[in-house]
Amino acid sequence: MERIVSGMLAFRDKYMFWLDIPSVTIVDVVEIMLIAFLLYSILVWIKNTRAWALFKGIIVIVVFVLVAALFQMNTILWLAGRLINVGIIALAVIFQPELRKALDQLGRKRFFVGFFSGDPDRSVKRFTERTVNEMVKATYEMAKVKTGALIVVEKDIVLTEYERTGIPLDSLISSQLLINIFEKNTPLHDGAIIVRGNRVVSATCYLPLSDNMELDKELGTRHRAAIGVSEVSDSLTIIVSEETGAVSAAMGGRIRRQLTREELKKQLMELADAGYEKSRWRKLIRRSSHGETSVESDNE
Repeated sequence: MERIVSGMLAFRDKYMFWLDIPSVTIVDVVEIMLIAFLLYSILVWIKNTRAWALFKGIIVIVVFVLVAALFQMNTILWLAGRLINVGIIALAVIFQPELRKALDQLGRKRFFVGFFSGDPDRSVKRFTERTVNEMVKATYEMAKVKTGALIVVEKDIVLTEYERTGIPLDSLISSQLLINIFEKNTPLHDGAIIVRGNRVVSATCYLPLSDNMELDKELGTRHRAAIGVSEVSDSLTIIVSEETGAVSAAMGGRIRRQLTREELKKQLMELADAGYEKSRWRKLIRRSSHGETSVESDNE
């Protein structure tokens, strides 16, 4: 063994003397691991908040500046250099709710549980077909009697900041539960409910109103709130009009009105299937990385 090591060192000194290989100590390895872990955790935190969409926009701007630098577009580079300080301040203002929440978790000693949560599937899971059927059934039962309703179905972006504005429930979804929540003159009927997975996690939640000036003037506060939360997250919001009983759905800042039962069910099933495929591929990747082989069950 000593001969092999000495031979390798002699080869390096004779033929690779020009290559400057820095010495790596245990401290350096630990430092690299800590930096990698910190960077990964920050990216996970960004992914689980509305900051993810803004972060993707920043990446586009950075790529644009790199292209400008490649082709020596001096005017664009001059503007970018002057705006970078303003941009840093703007990011602090835009991400203020998320930064405050992260610092709050750190102060409460939940930093490693909440901020460094490495498994997004643990907090955000899609729903079953039974949940879809129960939501559709309740929606159109309320539509028949013109009971106003606002149901926010969470997707990838966690809606914790809006969940906290309401009353926590953590109840398994059923059509009877949803109808009872939105029944007029009941304590929980005012505001929105947030659905995470197969459960209602909060009721009487306040949602941000959309400030889109191009929206139809006929849309009331309930519809504007549904569009507003869809603009800052990837959620799907079901709206039942109290005036007409019409069913609508808002997603990605857009609203689809006068939905039929089949159209609403199809939209919810697509949302559920997307979550299943994502978690299924994550499981396959994890299993393959550990050298395991298995057959995915259709009922998983």
